[in-house]
Amino acid sequence: MPSPYLVVLTTLSKRSEARRLSRLLLRERLAACVNVLGPAESSFWWKGKIDHAKEYLLLIKTRASSFTRLRRFLEKNHPYDVPEIVALPIEKGNRSYLDWIKRSVRA
Repeated sequence: MPSPYLVVLTTLSKRSEARRLSRLLLRERLAACVNVLGPAESSFWWKGKIDHAKEYLLLIKTRASSFTRLRRFLEKNHPYDVPEIVALPIEKGNRSYLDWIKRSVRA
């Protein structure tokens, strides 16, 4: 059975953008919690060459049933042409924390 909870990852180039997107995700009830980590150094292929950048990583805790809405929201509101949107299942966790995610995110 698939996990009903996810951690979704995305990156942004500016702390101010990361904070803005975090607030929007919370306001829209697409996330129970968003951690902003960084800056981190990222290396990646872009336009045929290896590029490097400082980025801020968002760890978005949400319900699996809200992923499609969250993905669409990120695609619409993210400043990158090709935003990272990667969902990882939460296989196990503190039951009271998982229940809190369930109550905090609109299905």
